[in-house]
Amino acid sequence: MEAAVSASLGAFGPLLGKLTNLLANECGRLKGVRREIRSLRSELTSMHGALKKYTKLEDPDDQVKEWMSLVRELAYDTEDCFDKFVQQLGDGGHDGGFKELFRKAARRLKTLGARRGIADQIDDLKARIKEVKDLKTSYKLDDIASSISSHAVVDPRLSALFAEEAHLVGIDGPRDDLAKWMVEDENKDHRKVLSIVGFGGLGKTTLANEVYRKIKGHFHCHAFVSVSQKPDTKKIVKDAIYQLISQVIPKGPCQDELKKDMQAWDEKKSFAMLRELLHDKRYIIIIDDVWSILAWNAIKCAFPENNCSSRIIATTRIFEVARFCCPDVDDKIYEMTPLSNLHSERLFFKRIFGSEDCCPDMLKEVSAEILKKCGGLPLAIISISCLLANKPHVKEEWEKVKRSIGSDLYKSKSLEGMKNILSLSYNDLPANLKTCLLYLSTFPEDYLIERERLVRRWIAEGFISEERGKSRQEVAEGYFYELINKSMVQPVGISFDGTVRACRVHDMLLELIISKSVEENFITVVNGRQTVCENSQCLIRRLSIQDIDQELASELAKKDLSHVRSLTVSPPGCIKHLPGLVKFQTLRVLDLEGDGELEEYDMSSMGNLFHLKYLRFDDPYLSELPLGVVMLHNLETLDLWGACINELPAGIVQLIKLQHLTGSYYGETKLPVGIGNMTNLREVSGFNITMSSVVAVEELGNLINLNVLDVQYISDDAETHNYKRHGEMLLSSLCKLGGYKLQSVFIRAHTGLTYLNINLSEVTEEDLRILGELPALLSLILCTNKVQKDRIPVRSRGFQCLKEFVFEPFSGGAATFLFEEGALPKLEKLELTFFVSMAKPFGFYFGIEHLLCLKDFEVDLYIEGATSAECMAAAAAIRKEVNLNPNHPRLTLTGEIKEDDTDNELNQEQSDADEES
Repeated sequence: MEAAVSASLGAFGPLLGKLTNLLANECGRLKGVRREIRSLRSELTSMHGALKKYTKLEDPDDQVKEWMSLVRELAYDTEDCFDKFVQQLGDGGHDGGFKELFRKAARRLKTLGARRGIADQIDDLKARIKEVKDLKTSYKLDDIASSISSHAVVDPRLSALFAEEAHLVGIDGPRDDLAKWMVEDENKDHRKVLSIVGFGGLGKTTLANEVYRKIKGHFHCHAFVSVSQKPDTKKIVKDAIYQLISQVIPKGPCQDELKKDMQAWDEKKSFAMLRELLHDKRYIIIIDDVWSILAWNAIKCAFPENNCSSRIIATTRIFEVARFCCPDVDDKIYEMTPLSNLHSERLFFKRIFGSEDCCPDMLKEVSAEILKKCGGLPLAIISISCLLANKPHVKEEWEKVKRSIGSDLYKSKSLEGMKNILSLSYNDLPANLKTCLLYLSTFPEDYLIERERLVRRWIAEGFISEERGKSRQEVAEGYFYELINKSMVQPVGISFDGTVRACRVHDMLLELIISKSVEENFITVVNGRQTVCENSQCLIRRLSIQDIDQELASELAKKDLSHVRSLTVSPPGCIKHLPGLVKFQTLRVLDLEGDGELEEYDMSSMGNLFHLKYLRFDDPYLSELPLGVVMLHNLETLDLWGACINELPAGIVQLIKLQHLTGSYYGETKLPVGIGNMTNLREVSGFNITMSSVVAVEELGNLINLNVLDVQYISDDAETHNYKRHGEMLLSSLCKLGGYKLQSVFIRAHTGLTYLNINLSEVTEEDLRILGELPALLSLILCTNKVQKDRIPVRSRGFQCLKEFVFEPFSGGAATFLFEEGALPKLEKLELTFFVSMAKPFGFYFGIEHLLCLKDFEVDLYIEGATSAECMAAAAAIRKEVNLNPNHPRLTLTGEIKEDDTDNELNQEQSDADEES
């Protein structure tokens, strides 16, 4: 398993793996080469260990930071050097992958000239390694690192605890609603938990404290404790005891003695005393800033469930923790939301001018722009308003603050509290998630970042390794949802099954991660207001072009771009200033957006991007792929969704490592003949079946690893006969794919397709929605091995022409359908297998009375796991429903019902509805 690239450790992981592979292959058996590579690996392994140690420091010294940067750069350069060397000697061959390149390189190394070439390169690297190693010794970095002590930091939440009510904005409604919920059901004895969850700086502690202030009079005693990232449970419990003693023990010698004795209590004694103090008291406790389930489990047991109608309020940034704090049905999770525009303005202007109505007209526009960057985050609004309150009320001064908000996070004392709050969340992330989060600085402000695009880019960059039997795709998806869980990104487009389509990054957090990315030379952002490279000593590793003019482009062209690993051009209009691809030799990711410029951009050297794994073009005027694409033998993703490409080069089918192939959104891209050889494909989408050759459609059935198929099937009624063979081949391929790994099928059709017999491994509401969009479908036979246990609603929107619906599950895992009013408006025949045991919780109800054109209804009773009484009740309920249908359909009930010992066996019942009722 190849180690991952990371922001903190650079390319050390994959580099050391490649050096080990070199030693294990023929290259390592050549005289002289083995010794040099082994020496190089030894030195780099030692540096890797030191770098890992220093990355664990919370606030490393500037000299330590500088040395870490030099070591990261050295690792990147060394990997680039060896990649280039192996590629050149391997002559660009692609069969067999990197190991085959090693073997070809070894054969060429038997020449004196080739050996001399690598020897010179290794000597240069060894000289750099010695220089970096000597710096570590001369500056005594180990002594500096070990002596670094964390500075005392004022807890930024303190202001929330002592905030004046008059200064609070937008909190009244949530406070009153939650306070009401907290004191209702006071007659019930059990304890309830309220968990307040949300992004850092949204005001969770402030809201919890305001609820607490409002209702603490309803309780015998109350306390506020803070957990933090590194909880000291004994200190937390003693803090609670100290607050509670004066409330539950009369003032006097007994209270004084207890406070004195507390100092000697161990953790066990402290927990026991707190439980004793509260065992018969109705208490309310705020447990603020919970960072982990482990911390919650350690602390909650100190507060007894004493049947006195007590309450706990917990605050956290992590949704998983919030859910774990609230396991009971009577508990409540409240998700914080940003302030509205109106409340943001009120808070901002009151802090600066003392009144929300005193802002001069000349400052209103720039104020609105600053508030947009704050994104409704109270902490950001308060911090920046405090900064502006000390500035002249002059538009130019406020414009400067707006432009420099990102850099001022690290410079301004007024914004230090906000930086600390945001940094807490960042510092709590493991190294792999920090890397994935920093990568989001690639995208512009307010940009909608598609989940699939993001995780595929993470994989192409080398950030993801397989974990415990999970594929890289599964691991990357897990990281995406973990960033949502930790409130680091905002989910966008949540589907019925919880799948998130995309995400956004809050503007304030984006400024933080851009600053972190610059500090570690992880990503270089060119957006018109920043210099091309903040650190002139470092090479550009990842380049994001967000706003560039001719002047900046000229400055960029002077840089060494041969070490850039990813190039992203986000807004249209920037490509015309971009240097040609010939300058970018080590790209892994190329992601270009344009509005006609891509047709003119110089991509003649595309075929030389040997390392490219991810390629995306988003330009509606791009009609042809660069010919060099067929030479990209390491390519894993080719995304042409935003382009207008109708036909792919024939050689595209030689890219056998390709896993994700996306045609045009405009629906006219043809499947390439030979696609059946691309058996590593996991997703094929955006292709037109009727415009493709029948051979290519048939070859889809050979894609044994395909998970997702999303295609268009378009033909007019008059042309349906011409494309009959296409439809037959598509159905044949779908049947084959159903036996492999296919999970999702999307057929966007404007067609005369009238009959569909399909077998799905699982049927969901989403599947029915997709099938329901087939506009001419008359007959649907749906087979499955597994269906979700809940009822599947059949809505009124789809299946407008369907006349026959047959549902045939092959096992006992199927649930019932619920036909809503207006569903299947032309359905005449319905055949269902009815699982009695699973339908019982729903009262054996289908909604048959809503099928107004139904003529025949056949039901096969599946009675395994049900009693005879339940089976008879089911049959009676079905007959009752049919009798309520105004069209009086014919009912056929079949199925063997096994009686109990006292019952008679019923083999078959057939009854007709009373047509005169």
